[in-house]
Amino acid sequence: MISGATRVAMVIGSPVQHSLSPALHNAAFRQLGLDWVYVAAEVAPGRAPAAVDAMRALGLGGMSVTMPHKEAVALAVDALDGAAASLRSVNTVVPQADGSLKGYSTDGAGFVASLAAAGVSVTGRNVCVLGAGAAARSIIDALGRCGAGRIAVLNRTPAAAAEAVRLAGGVGAIAVATDLRDADIVVNATSVGMSSAELPCDPAALHAGQVVADIVYHPRDTALLRVARDAGAVAVQGLGMLVHQAALQQQLWHGQLPDVAVMAAAAERELAARRQ
Repeated sequence: MISGATRVAMVIGSPVQHSLSPALHNAAFRQLGLDWVYVAAEVAPGRAPAAVDAMRALGLGGMSVTMPHKEAVALAVDALDGAAASLRSVNTVVPQADGSLKGYSTDGAGFVASLAAAGVSVTGRNVCVLGAGAAARSIIDALGRCGAGRIAVLNRTPAAAAEAVRLAGGVGAIAVATDLRDADIVVNATSVGMSSAELPCDPAALHAGQVVADIVYHPRDTALLRVARDAGAVAVQGLGMLVHQAALQQQLWHGQLPDVAVMAAAAERELAARRQ
């Protein structure tokens, strides 16, 4: 029951009506027995600083940030964690004890956690990341922080690939023709395959012994994952990244890590309801 003592967290974005975050986070609050509620707020482009000011004024317990506001929020908070500072992008805002607001980026760490949950370690592994957009950059940053081996970035725009590569530090490189086949882990960090059978790479380069991960979660079993599985590779679905980054947000807000299985089940239910 919502009362005067209920803590409020929210996601801001535009558009935000499609967000799975309310389903994920409210399920986590219930599982943990916390008197919190999570809502979605449509915030027009350019209004992110006002939303951050509103968080201060209203005493919100936490804020999630989605497109197009991640960069603007990074400029509006008082401090940034290491990943958010490198990416110049924030997906999580956490109130501090002194009243200030600190921005974090949990997307990349959530991806690495989703691999770990599937039994896949990135330490020392060679990775080929498809894409150089915001999601790809967060993953590249996290892979570099977690001790991945060579991180090759494959992207149609060389300048964007070069910018993304810098986030990997000394282990980053713009992909060459053999990197996809030689990779231990292949990551589709593009939207290719969302609600379509399109493939983001040459399926002939996929083979047994590889791990192929897709950040697309609609459909759950993308065309890429199907061809990877047919080639003998281990396929990791995209919903895990969404769930694990949200679980890390919860831990930042109130100090407890929720059951990711509960959050994943809530997301599945919401997706199924939307298909009806």
